[in-house]
Amino acid sequence: MEGLQARVGKEGVRLGVAFDGDADRALFVCGSGRIVNGDGVLLAVARHLKSRNELKNLRVVATSMSNLGLERVLQRDGMSLARAAVGDRYVLEEMLKSGNNLGGEQSGHIIFLDDSPAGDGLLTAVKIASLVSMKGSLESLVEGLKDYPQVIVNVKVKEKPSLDSLPEVARALAEAQATLGENGRVVLRYSGTEPLARVMVEAEQQADVERYSKSIADALRSSIGV
Repeated sequence: MEGLQARVGKEGVRLGVAFDGDADRALFVCGSGRIVNGDGVLLAVARHLKSRNELKNLRVVATSMSNLGLERVLQRDGMSLARAAVGDRYVLEEMLKSGNNLGGEQSGHIIFLDDSPAGDGLLTAVKIASLVSMKGSLESLVEGLKDYPQVIVNVKVKEKPSLDSLPEVARALAEAQATLGENGRVVLRYSGTEPLARVMVEAEQQADVERYSKSIADALRSSIGV
């Protein structure tokens, strides 16, 4: 993304797009150099669909990894955010179950269900380029989106028991959730492919993010760490 930022700045263009290896995900760079991830794409497209009365149930489906800032700005604009488990298949399952037509992941995997049940980075790029051509800039499409400080800590584990069965972890998690309340989130889960537990903490203040991600990660290391 750093290379793309430099290229956009050097050539003075309005939009840059990067794809992953199989092009099912797309991330963007504004003319100003700002990186826009999948959260920004969901916001931009949701606003456009809402303006045309085409956003079903005024609801967007994302995952537990999408930033709380996206949820807040959607609420401000009269829309809601539903969260599914991490993985595009879970996003699609929730969309089909609840009758929604827009969903995706922060990583840039977006599903436009009116067009296709599969994420397609090229389709995402065409959608965003079209919106930019109509509205003038990607910055204006994501106005008001402010990411809450967020950190993800990976802890190597020797086993994967139910997290509820680990008293020390449960205490650290409860303390974080009680203190943060509605102004933060904690997501604690095991990796599906590696011997890792992932701790994601999001809050208004960076100090809280660092404090609680460390306390939960330390509890995991003490309980089941390698």
